[in-house]
Amino acid sequence: MTALWIVLGLVVLLAVFVAVSYNRFVSQRNLVQESWRQIDVELKRRHDLIPNLVETVKGYATHEREVFDAVTRARAAAASPGASPAQQAQQEGVLGQALGRLFAVAEAYPDLKASTNFLELQRELTETEDRIAAGRRFYNANVRALNTRVESFPSNLVASTFGFHKEEYFEVEDEAVRTAPTVDFS
Repeated sequence: MTALWIVLGLVVLLAVFVAVSYNRFVSQRNLVQESWRQIDVELKRRHDLIPNLVETVKGYATHEREVFDAVTRARAAAASPGASPAQQAQQEGVLGQALGRLFAVAEAYPDLKASTNFLELQRELTETEDRIAAGRRFYNANVRALNTRVESFPSNLVASTFGFHKEEYFEVEDEAVRTAPTVDFS
């Protein structure tokens, strides 16, 4: 009779472990999805600001058509729905490079750099970039926590049983962003 109670106690403990582990997986998966949605909101804001920025620069630099087209194409690709975090990161990297070329064009036009509209758009874009970076850190921390649980024993048994899987990180692909800037005071 004692052995039966011990076995029954172990089964109950196992069932509680599975239920708690399952609920933690659901909670972490939802947190990952929510943090991705926050990044998505900031990316949408960024994509909405870009046409205004391009139009402002076009007013001053009408002969820079190739740069404007590159920014427009990159924005369209980055704004297309349904991309995975890895695909979105790659598209955002291309968009970042195109914006870098746009700002390089702006450097050649002192009147544009002094324009209140341009400066305001540039400030808003910088703030949005900061929010995207913060969102990316939050998202990646949540992905790391979920992926650790998916791979760790014994929670990996619950993950494989109920179909929980590792999520993708949202990583910067642009080498210029990853490398430290060169400082030269000569």
